[in-house]
Amino acid sequence: MTKTRVLTGITTTGTPHLGNYVGAIRPAIEASQDPGVQSYYFLADLHALIKAQDPARVQRSRLEIAATWLALGLDTDNAIFYRQSDVPEVNELTWLLTCVCAKGLMNRAHAYKAAVADNESSGSPDPDRGITMGLFSYPVLMAADILLFNANRVPVGRDQIQHIEMARDIAGRFNHLYKGDFFTLPEAQVDERVQVLNGLDGRKMSKSYDNTIALFSTEKQLLKLVRKIKTNSLEPGEPKDPDGCTLFQIYSAFVDRGASDAMRQRYAEGIGWGEAKNIVFETLNEQLRAPRETYQALLEDPAHIEALLRKGAERARAQAAPFVDRLRSAVGLGRFV
Repeated sequence: MTKTRVLTGITTTGTPHLGNYVGAIRPAIEASQDPGVQSYYFLADLHALIKAQDPARVQRSRLEIAATWLALGLDTDNAIFYRQSDVPEVNELTWLLTCVCAKGLMNRAHAYKAAVADNESSGSPDPDRGITMGLFSYPVLMAADILLFNANRVPVGRDQIQHIEMARDIAGRFNHLYKGDFFTLPEAQVDERVQVLNGLDGRKMSKSYDNTIALFSTEKQLLKLVRKIKTNSLEPGEPKDPDGCTLFQIYSAFVDRGASDAMRQRYAEGIGWGEAKNIVFETLNEQLRAPRETYQALLEDPAHIEALLRKGAERARAQAAPFVDRLRSAVGLGRFV
């Protein structure tokens, strides 16, 4: 049976939070256990260099994110889990694709256009001020990540659909120029059921807003952060609306439908905010206690993480190297004998 190939990259620029877990990590780990799917999960550390020039931060983030996925049960026997920078074929393919990619396509990339717009709104005489070639050609690197393994599906948020469309355009251009079916045209997989959690201030949980709850906060830190979640001024005994309430949203993301419905009834009965926050804390802490301990143990054993990532890179390169050899020949860079 031919397996469907699904690929996901995790940018290594920060510490995973509850929103990352609910929106991306949990569904991806569940998919990694599907025998009908060949999953590719990689630490996108080359992408990280586009926005982070702090080596210590990038290095620490790579370790923390790898430990997070492993602690939460990623099946590395089924899924191929690797560091992007450990697969040099990614870089070579990026150049091959760059040489067929139209500059005009990159001019339309959302991130580049947003950076130009920021410069123009600030009155800068140079619309490209501070914009690196890394940012400008970022979609080509992402296309290489996807096309190197001929992924069929790429789970993304709506803001990333454009990048998948660009990968399709670049792949189609290469296939046409070199007269072959070298690349599968990938499909964006947007799951409308994926939950987007709000943060401490009621806005989307994001490092940009500094309103996150780190996934593996200590018990003391977790309690402190849950107590900081913004609520209204309704007193105990007054009915409360769970819809639009960050506390209820977070709680519902970690319990089954029955528990969620029971909490909804407690809101109607006027549960106090202090009691509600204690319940949310206890629920999160109970579910995250075991993986938190595993996570801490993994951080203290980086050699184990390194070994798993190297094994994953070997598996990735076993597929990537022969494919890139074929592409070299296709463009005229093959060996003479």
